[in-house]
Amino acid sequence: MEKNVKKGKKVTVLGAGNVGASIAFALAIKGLCSELLLVDINKPKAKGEAMDIMQGNAFCPTCDVHDGDYPDAAGSDVVIITVGIARKPGQTRIDLCKTNAKIMASVMPEITKYAPNACYVIVSNPVDVLTYEAIRVSGLSPKQVIGSGTVLDSSRLRTCLSDHADLNIKNIHAYVFGEHGDSSMIPWSLSSIGGMKFDEYCQTVENLGDKDAIEQEVRDGGAEVIKCKGATYYAIALSVSTIVEAILRDTKAVLTVSTLQDGTHYGIKDVCLSLPCVVGANGIERELTPPMTEEEIVRLKKSETALRQVINEMSL
Repeated sequence: MEKNVKKGKKVTVLGAGNVGASIAFALAIKGLCSELLLVDINKPKAKGEAMDIMQGNAFCPTCDVHDGDYPDAAGSDVVIITVGIARKPGQTRIDLCKTNAKIMASVMPEITKYAPNACYVIVSNPVDVLTYEAIRVSGLSPKQVIGSGTVLDSSRLRTCLSDHADLNIKNIHAYVFGEHGDSSMIPWSLSSIGGMKFDEYCQTVENLGDKDAIEQEVRDGGAEVIKCKGATYYAIALSVSTIVEAILRDTKAVLTVSTLQDGTHYGIKDVCLSLPCVVGANGIERELTPPMTEEEIVRLKKSETALRQVINEMSL
């Protein structure tokens, strides 16, 4: 009798649009899983994307890439949610939130039925609100549901500082906290370059850049890409693959993912936003509370206020 043997790690990606397909591609070329399932309401699109990646198997670690439906997600170690619509001209942020929250509310109960023990990575925007909604409608542990949050924003910040300082990005440590959006903030007191505090390093280098200008450059980074090419998907795919790697390989990486706040950190409660978390095999292994200045905490709490206002307006 043939036994059903689990041969390796399995990842399901819901949504085979530009973002979902790019994430699947990044996972495949990194060799992070042995089975990769793509699910989309547009079945031919999911099939085509899976086939396109699968046909390159000779050039990367072997992975069984295929399309399917919700039941095929059974046994998944990680489920990545990219479903939702993009903001249309004239559409308000709240209208977008309501539409995508409805989609999230319909998707989560269906997928968790077949993969209740998976870690869920929410990528759909607005990611903080939709991570909150995913936790609410699924009944899953908040440690199991992770928003991609400001992992990408933090990468944009490090890229910007690397460019300004003319240094390898691996020698720069800096983060973006709070909302993945307009109220995000940079805790400069926690930033370092080459082992030196940011302000100390700036004293040794001319023309590194004004903090406010750098912050605006980081905040506008995504919008600039959209202006030039219509959408962003490569960098978010790489950032999500890093989150997935932390889970599947239990790397215990510190990442600024979006998680449900319980009041423990800076008094922020009942919203999802990004703070440094240790991500591993169980999802959120633990959350960190690095010491920030009073001014920085005030700025962070503005993110809490902005997100709470959206949640209240949506009556979630």
